[in-house]
Amino acid sequence: MKHKLNKIAKDTNIFLNSFIKKQKKTELVAPMQYGIFPGGKKIRSKILVDLGQLFNINYKILIRIGAAVECIHAYSLIHDDLPCMDNDILRRGKLSTHIKYGESTAVLAGNSLLIMAFEILSDKTLKIHEKIKIELIKRLSKCAGHTGIAGGQYLDLSFEKKKVSKKKIVEMQIKKTGKLFSFCCMVPAIIKKKDIKTVNNFDKMGSDIGLIFQIVDDLIDYTGETKKAGKKTQKDQKQGKATLISLLGYKNTIKYANQIKLKLVKKLKKYGSRSNNINETLDYVLNIGK
Repeated sequence: MKHKLNKIAKDTNIFLNSFIKKQKKTELVAPMQYGIFPGGKKIRSKILVDLGQLFNINYKILIRIGAAVECIHAYSLIHDDLPCMDNDILRRGKLSTHIKYGESTAVLAGNSLLIMAFEILSDKTLKIHEKIKIELIKRLSKCAGHTGIAGGQYLDLSFEKKKVSKKKIVEMQIKKTGKLFSFCCMVPAIIKKKDIKTVNNFDKMGSDIGLIFQIVDDLIDYTGETKKAGKKTQKDQKQGKATLISLLGYKNTIKYANQIKLKLVKKLKKYGSRSNNINETLDYVLNIGK
């Protein structure tokens, strides 16, 4: 599993590095590179590739689209770490971008990565039909904006030190984390021009995968070590974050995540052995939090 992740991470970073090098050199390039390289585990790109295999989509196309996703993810982390947000000084085992370069530069570097994602999707070297490109850009925009990551971050901050229902916590976490996973899951179905019901099914699948991922991230914060996590842990409780752990408890949250995973495996059964890679990835994600 780690070998597969490393290959996808390497190929994604090679593409991103070449894409950035082709652009005009500005003062923001260095903080952009700092924020996106070497990057995390590339789980989102891995899921995109896994599901792309269900539909026999070209690997290079998936890597390029995954690179756009990683730009969005990196932008969200840079902004998430800011003092006005979660105020984290560490990210992926190094100083957060705003600590390294200053707050204003970090905001601008994050914005630039957000925009670069759409440059990648609209680039002529991405060999898919123009109408599909437009659809992907539209979908990714919704995942990144107020109906997705930005909206989820707003709810996350507004829920601090408040009593929040399970329904609202799940809604917040799906927006903040799940929507980008939803995009990754929908991409192959959109490229293959599947019907809207199929696309919506993969949309829901992505929300569930994202919810599992967020639960695991919260479990790491609850029990993990800063060195292992690559960021400061045990912050959620101190900040009064609304998490499923704070509501359901540690063991019940793990149980809930496993229940979601079992439902996903059931949905993927119809794809037979072609779903082995995505099932392996789901197991890997759940084990990160243990």
